[in-house]
Amino acid sequence: MSWLKHWKEYSRLQKVKLAGKLAAILCAAMAVCLTGVLLLAKWMGPPPLLVPQTTVIHSNSGEEIGEISNSGQKRTWVPLNKMSPALIEATLSIEDKNFYEHHGFDFKRIAAALLADLRAGAKVQGASTITQQFARNLFLTHEKTWLRKGMEAFYTIRLEMNYSKNQILEGYLNTIYYGHGTYGIQSASAFYFGKDASHLSISEAAMLAGVPKGPGYYSPLYHEDRAKERQAIILKAMENNRYLSKKEVQEAAAAPLTIVAEKEVQKPKIAPYFQAEVMKVLKKELKMDPKQIELGGLHIYTTLDVSMQKAAEKEIEERIDPDSSIQTALVSMDPRNGDVKALVGGRNYAESPFDRAIQAKRAPGSTFKPFLYYTALKNGYTPSTAIKSEPTSFAMGDGQQDYEPKNYNNLYAYDFITLSEALALSDNIYAVKTNLFLGPKKLVKAARQFGIKSPLASVPSLALGTKNVSVMEMTNAYNLFANGGKRVEPVFIKEITDNKGRVLYEHHYKQKQVLDKKAAFVMTDLMKGMFDEKLNDYAKVTGASIDQYLTRPAAGKSGSTPTDSWMVGFTPQLTTGVWIGYDQGKEINRINDGSYSKKIWVHYMEDALKDEPAMAFKKPKGVVGVMVNPKNGKLATKNCPIKRKTYYIKGTEPTEYCNEHAGDLPMGSDGLDHKRKGWFQKVFPWWH
Repeated sequence: MSWLKHWKEYSRLQKVKLAGKLAAILCAAMAVCLTGVLLLAKWMGPPPLLVPQTTVIHSNSGEEIGEISNSGQKRTWVPLNKMSPALIEATLSIEDKNFYEHHGFDFKRIAAALLADLRAGAKVQGASTITQQFARNLFLTHEKTWLRKGMEAFYTIRLEMNYSKNQILEGYLNTIYYGHGTYGIQSASAFYFGKDASHLSISEAAMLAGVPKGPGYYSPLYHEDRAKERQAIILKAMENNRYLSKKEVQEAAAAPLTIVAEKEVQKPKIAPYFQAEVMKVLKKELKMDPKQIELGGLHIYTTLDVSMQKAAEKEIEERIDPDSSIQTALVSMDPRNGDVKALVGGRNYAESPFDRAIQAKRAPGSTFKPFLYYTALKNGYTPSTAIKSEPTSFAMGDGQQDYEPKNYNNLYAYDFITLSEALALSDNIYAVKTNLFLGPKKLVKAARQFGIKSPLASVPSLALGTKNVSVMEMTNAYNLFANGGKRVEPVFIKEITDNKGRVLYEHHYKQKQVLDKKAAFVMTDLMKGMFDEKLNDYAKVTGASIDQYLTRPAAGKSGSTPTDSWMVGFTPQLTTGVWIGYDQGKEINRINDGSYSKKIWVHYMEDALKDEPAMAFKKPKGVVGVMVNPKNGKLATKNCPIKRKTYYIKGTEPTEYCNEHAGDLPMGSDGLDHKRKGWFQKVFPWWH
């Protein structure tokens, strides 16, 4: 039987050899697989850390005015060096004390956890490292499947191979859930203790570090006893890891904690119509990915001036009858660069997000006339050009009905009036005659030069603003008068940075000189006439009801149609357009509704500029100012009842003296009475 014994021994040895070979093959295969996984992880590079973060919208001074967040969850990323050191030490002590020693997996801890689970007959101890938890939070669901476990391990390897330990720890602390809808340590610090993450005490840090294990179970808001027990465990772990002394542990455990536990009060949304336009600019003009906008933790720095915005909203709320259904729009811009400083698109954004400042288009009425008169100045007119103001019927020909425009309240001079008077009184007959004399196509061309893009028609009535435009278009067009003829575009966003402060977008301001500086200044001076009640003796200037409120040089033009009331005006620092009307297009009450636009404009301008110096419009070279009688446009004499210093393009100023008043004494071309001057002014006649 010895041969049988040898055979069995031989068979056993063969099996051992086979098992050894299989084990070697298996180890080799595992090594190949592991090498492949490592190479793949390295080849794929760093996984994108697409952590949902709240995008913040800022005013021009950096103040937060709004947020764009995902599902209403506020997530704010804070750098590791802006976190309390005690919070970092507490987290490491309880979650992963060997974090800086392992490479993503703590095998000693895994073995200890398996042993503990075997002894207890159930899962009683976790072994996930901070890197593993971060990977799970970033990329995976929390379902317990082998596929999810495998993917978690792969992402863990990618994180460890491509990011530093500090970057991983920073990411973990900014994404972990701390309960009550708070993600990340910054939101948790604010919610529980009402403070920044950098200001957490040892006691507070140890309390917060214990929450993620069971956000509901260890919530200090609902279960203070459990939270204190876990805090004690963490403080002891910090002592064992030599972060704290025994005395510090005792002091931290005994320190009283004040749980604020208040959700951030929902702030009233500042400038909702403005913010809606910012979103449009982000998506349509800057072509930004909506996901990046909503989840990217961007910081959007806008042009909005909060104090000006509040002033605009205040004036609208206080001036308009709260029981009226009339609507309004206001746009306020810096004419020097195009920055939109304030924008109101309606009386209540929650009830109607339709933006009447940009989306709506309404007939601008007489606010269109300055474009016509600028063209007239470029084609031979001067402020003294006189045309007869009387009821006029214009024959249109080709079988068309005669055109019969009317002045407001059918008030006419029945005499010749100057361009200066015509603009201040908003005489419609003068405007239509001028449009027909120049040719309506020139007015369309001029409007385009001012940046009006809405459809227009070369018709006589265009001089009276019969074609629809937006408040934004009109306000930006008037910027060209305020800044000396330079085209600027409306600017809402100055800069965009990511959550690390890196600049993603920066607006580069551009200006283009498109108007003649001299003609633009002369028009600005003429537009100051609407506030000069001494300019005329037979009718009130259109700004007579508000000129007493102005404390600084300003120019502008009001306008009205049966359904619309407008006021657009400016100083060197600010251009503002206001519209009043009904969405349904019904007629407005001229006495009540018609006064809103001018009153809102003047009180807003005064409030918005109250801390700014009063500035005069800068006269360019090639313009001269002389004292004239605006009634006839001739050089004023001593006895002229009305005198006004009026500016002309050099060479077009009047040379004839007014001779309508008995005992008139001539005055110099500079508007001074030389018969009453001393020797100094006789020698230096240009001095005044």
